[in-house]
Amino acid sequence: MAASTTKNKRSKSSFKNKVADYEKKIYDLTQLLEISKSLCSVLDYSTLIESILYICMCQVHVLGAGIFVCSDFESDSYSLQDYYSGLDTDPLIDYSIPTESPLIQFLTKVERTFTLKELFNEMGSQDIPQITSLKPSLIVPLKQKNRLIGILLLGERIDLGEGIRFSIYERNQIQSIASLAAIAIGNANLVEMTTTDMMTHLKLKHYFFNVLTDKLDISISQRAPISVLMLDIDHFKNFNDTYGHACGDYVLQEVAHIISEGVRTHDLAGRYGGEEFVVMLNNTETSTAMMVAERIRKNIEKKEFEYEGKKFSVTISIGAAVLSENQELTAKQLVDNADQALYISKNSGRNRVTLFSGETA
Repeated sequence: MAASTTKNKRSKSSFKNKVADYEKKIYDLTQLLEISKSLCSVLDYSTLIESILYICMCQVHVLGAGIFVCSDFESDSYSLQDYYSGLDTDPLIDYSIPTESPLIQFLTKVERTFTLKELFNEMGSQDIPQITSLKPSLIVPLKQKNRLIGILLLGERIDLGEGIRFSIYERNQIQSIASLAAIAIGNANLVEMTTTDMMTHLKLKHYFFNVLTDKLDISISQRAPISVLMLDIDHFKNFNDTYGHACGDYVLQEVAHIISEGVRTHDLAGRYGGEEFVVMLNNTETSTAMMVAERIRKNIEKKEFEYEGKKFSVTISIGAAVLSENQELTAKQLVDNADQALYISKNSGRNRVTLFSGETA
């Protein structure tokens, strides 16, 4: 009788364990579905990378996570992104890994996760300071269609410390998340490629107008200011005629870089066409917009350009327009206003900033 009771207890215990296992698997599958929805809804590259890291940290309970990806579609190396968290970097180490490196070649061919020890055993003795200095508890290739999209590094496990192994089930879960992350990064890369000017790496005109339209709707509903700058390189044709089109390309790239450096991350700079650029300054009133425009103008004016040993200066003309409170303008109208102000700058001696008013039309 006692033996029968013990057997029944064991049977019930086993049944409960199986039910608990199934419930966990269902919960984990539900989580993967939510993660998939979340990642696929984010197309902004920097926001996506940050989301991937935080999702991984929460799902597998680690103190930090980092990711190496190609910073843009022309890159020849995988770099540790600015959005890593909880991993201690060494200022003496360049955290970029060339695409031709043995590590990248190896991870391109595999479909599994690795500890540092496992990675070295598989690859043989390799010096990879960009990885070893971060002391990851797990290394996860991000693969999409046999392409290595990136490398995910997981830090120390919370409350478990170093040396605690990930179970096979946990590794499978991590690999599933990595697959979703790789697809999301691939999609974001495609969006980046189709919305970015290849030469200047600024946004293209059609993308700029889409974003400006959305931001205008928000600004109008919240009665918040928004500003647009139109910028045109002065006498740009002279650079092409004097030094050649390659020099003209160089000037465009340098000016685009100065413009990008002169605005905030939640603003937007684009190449409007030819030697013209356009900038959206979100939630920015007139005085601040003029200050930003003047700063960009001065930074371009004081820069010493040099191409193939030839030094020269560049100036830029700028027109500014602001959506003020109680105004309702379309994106095209606001840009046209800035363009009219730019026309005044060009015809008033160039190398200056003009603010749009009703009289400039």
